[in-house]
Amino acid sequence: MRITPLQLYVHIPFCVHKCHYCDFNSHERSNPDWKNYESALISELKHWAASPMFSGRRLSSIFFGGGTPSLAPTQLIGEVIQHAKSMLGFEDNIEISLEANPGTIDAEHFSAYRQAGVNRLSMGVQSLNDQELQWLGRIHDSKQALAAFDAARNAGFHNINLDLIYGLPNQSLDAWLDSLLTAIKLAPEHLSCYQLTIEPHTKLAANHASSPLNIPDDDLALMMFFETRTRLNNTGYEAYEISNFAKPEQKCRHNDGYWLYHDYIGIGAGAAGKWDTPDGGIKRYSNIRSPERYTQASLKNGTAIHTQESLDQNHSAAEALWLGLRREHGVCRHSFQQRFGFDAWEHFSSALKLRHECGQLSVTDKHVCLTPEGLPVADAIAASVL
Repeated sequence: MRITPLQLYVHIPFCVHKCHYCDFNSHERSNPDWKNYESALISELKHWAASPMFSGRRLSSIFFGGGTPSLAPTQLIGEVIQHAKSMLGFEDNIEISLEANPGTIDAEHFSAYRQAGVNRLSMGVQSLNDQELQWLGRIHDSKQALAAFDAARNAGFHNINLDLIYGLPNQSLDAWLDSLLTAIKLAPEHLSCYQLTIEPHTKLAANHASSPLNIPDDDLALMMFFETRTRLNNTGYEAYEISNFAKPEQKCRHNDGYWLYHDYIGIGAGAAGKWDTPDGGIKRYSNIRSPERYTQASLKNGTAIHTQESLDQNHSAAEALWLGLRREHGVCRHSFQQRFGFDAWEHFSSALKLRHECGQLSVTDKHVCLTPEGLPVADAIAASVL
């Protein structure tokens, strides 16, 4: 069984306002019980750190996601980091990321987060057009977003990601490029550019069902997708994953670990964890989604597991292939062979043969990866092996 880098994900589920397009486990709370939530996180972390599959393995990355982690008291962030270090230990040059809302109140905490040990900031800008931000339901405007970026630099952050969304209702290519080019001028180390997806069970999905939105058609969406890649490539950003772009040596190691199928501990309401098993499969769990019920369970039991799942070797291999194909260089055949005991292409060629023949998939002695023609249909290709 391989031993991969170990990662820690910490979910902070609270938001001032839940955006209508969001399907993440986030909850509006005016006054969260931060003290007990911090204790619950540490209680759960203690349990997993002592578990046989994680004990003795140092962390390569920590990611505080949400929700809006930058709403959390800086003491909570610092305590989780320190307990993670004492319970598991850190690899050299560990990456510690925190998602932040680019609002004025959150920006005031940036220096404290940096002092607590956070060394990478991911800012949910989403757009730099005030009209688009208003439609998205964001609580910041473009000026506040730009000011927050400056505040992050002044706080000592030299590794910053900006999240952007394209494909908004009535959005033109030029309007999208205005936001993108403004973001590029800021010279962040990383950009994540996602196409708007109408997720089931969101307010946006309900509104769209009753009154359909004028969302860009497939042709315009493809133009946005490929123009984004061209503009970022021309300005020094590597497209190391379908929606993620980084300057040299600045990719998000934590997220790349998910696509490489590494092991991870997840703590917090709705968080998930995964580890390899000796038979070539995996086991994973997901936590109770309600913050209050999660806190109660973790404080009482040390865990707050809601669901558990085991995958056999074949299903694990299919999932690893699906995730790996999202990366720029796709799946390394040698590493895959070492991990699963069989070759990725030989094992899945019957399911992927037509994709290869029509030019959506490239197969070499070293890699199996998507071609430019295959990138827009990555999900459909993945469905053929899952």
